[in-house]
Order: sequence, then structure tokens, then C-alpha cells
Amino acid sequence: MRVLNRLEETLIAFLIAAATMLIFVAVIHRYGTGVSANFARWAAAEGYNGLAAVSNSVFRWFLAWDLSWAQELCIFMFVWMAKFGAAYGVRTGIHVGVDVAVNQLSTPSKHYVVLFGLLCGAFFTCIVGAFGARFVWHMFEIGQTSSDLEAPMWIVYLAVPVGSFLMCFRFLQVALAFARTGELPHTSEGHVEGLEKVAPGVPAAAAPPAAAHAKGGAQ
Repeated sequence: MRVLNRLEETLIAFLIAAATMLIFVAVIHRYGTGVSANFARWAAAEGYNGLAAVSNSVFRWFLAWDLSWAQELCIFMFVWMAKFGAAYGVRTGIHVGVDVAVNQLSTPSKHYVVLFGLLCGAFFTCIVGAFGARFVWHMFEIGQTSSDLEAPMWIVYLAVPVGSFLMCFRFLQVALAFARTGELPHTSEGHVEGLEKVAPGVPAAAAPPAAAHAKGGAQ
């Protein structure tokens, strides 16, 4: 499980970082091309021939970049990131849920209702994964490619069955743990890793190093 968890987290982090960097480069290319062209025209109109020549060189340098595929690749990376991120959300308990009515139930009834909900999530994602796998096989047979990257579309749509089956596995994993312990994964929005809470009345000297460091930083 540690290997799968780390692979899941690494893939999500890599896709987010790569897509962000690619978007940044694409924006620099778009605005750099327009600004250099406008500046070259202004310099030529004002008689600054040397400055116009430099601006034209910068414009041609930007124009040589072929980033027509950047938007399509970013969309594909965000699709993969979203599918694996959904599975990560099930594992860590960061998905938003409406549990007002569930919390009003007694302990035995609440236990069965929560377990039923988790199994429904596993069943639904398994169906999505099965239909996704069938669709991917169809895309593989027809050999369709994307418009800009000309990448095989079956590789792009492979995110649907892979992510859905992984999400199904995470639902079953959480359901099994809940059936054994009665605990669900929960993420605190205010929690910061490395900073531990100090019990009331405990002096700072007796606090853990991380908490003492945080207190000193606040002072």
C-alpha cells in the first residue's frame, strides 16, 4: 500500500507541476510574441532602426516556438490528475459529503448506512471503470488520434478506467477499514504537518520541538 500511495501522490504532484509550468511557458510565449511585435513596429515608426531590429529578432525567436499543442496537453494532464485525485480524495477523506441526516442516526444504524454508502461508491466507480475500459478498447480499434498532439486517444481515455478502478479499490479499502474499526479517513483543514497541538496548561518547554518552534515563530 505504501508503494501505491506514493505512486498516486507522485503522479498527481507531477501532473499539477508539469501542467502549471507548461501553462506559464505558453502565456509567456503568447504575450512575448505580441509585445515584441508591437514594440518593433513602434521602434520602426519612431526611427529607432537598431531597436526595431532587436525587437524583430525577439519576435522571430518567439514565433519559432511551436506551442500549438500546449493547451491540448494541459487538458489531458488535468484529466489524468482529476481521476487520480478523486481516488486520493477517497483515501484521505477530503471529498465533500452531506452527513447531516446520517449523524442523527443511532450508532448501529449509522454504521450500516455509512458502509452501504461506501459500497455504493465502489459499485458505481466499478461500473464507470468497466464502461470506460470498453470505450478505450473501441478507441484502440479505430485508431483515433488527437488533433494537435496526434496522440492515440485510447491512451488519453485510459485515465477513465484506470482512475475509476483505483477509486473503486479505495472505496473498498475505506469500507473494510470502517467495518473493522468504525473510523473513516478525515482531513483537518487547519492541520499543518510538523506542528503538533500543545495541551492546555503544558509549558512551552515541555511541548514537542515542532510546537515550541511554532510558538516562538508566532511571538
